[in-house]
Amino acid sequence: MTARPPLPYDGRHVLVDFHGCAARLDDIGLVKRALRDAARVADATILDLNLHHFGDGQGVTGVALLAESHMSIHTWPEHDYAALDLFLCGRRHDIDAALAVLAEAFAPAEIAKRTIARGYGVAALVE
Repeated sequence: MTARPPLPYDGRHVLVDFHGCAARLDDIGLVKRALRDAARVADATILDLNLHHFGDGQGVTGVALLAESHMSIHTWPEHDYAALDLFLCGRRHDIDAALAVLAEAFAPAEIAKRTIARGYGVAALVE
């Protein structure tokens, strides 16, 4: 059996921390719109969008299941903090545009971002 050559780079996985968010992180409607808009500008296909609100004044957790992978968010309004996980496969998807939409929606004072290259034959690249 002949070994197949490795597949090329096929995606990016971005882990993001939003600190000092000015937006209402307990607003499930805002979180839903932000995830939908982020997927749209990235040219990704939403298969399902599932969110859970933990109660009055508490956070929201949500995931957009995408044909191209996923986007998720977990919010802590008591700390003005949100943790995001964006993973898109395929070079045609604009993960930076998705992140810009999310940053506009939640208005963080500070953004910490780590990017990991994903795919067969790709050594882990963390920015």
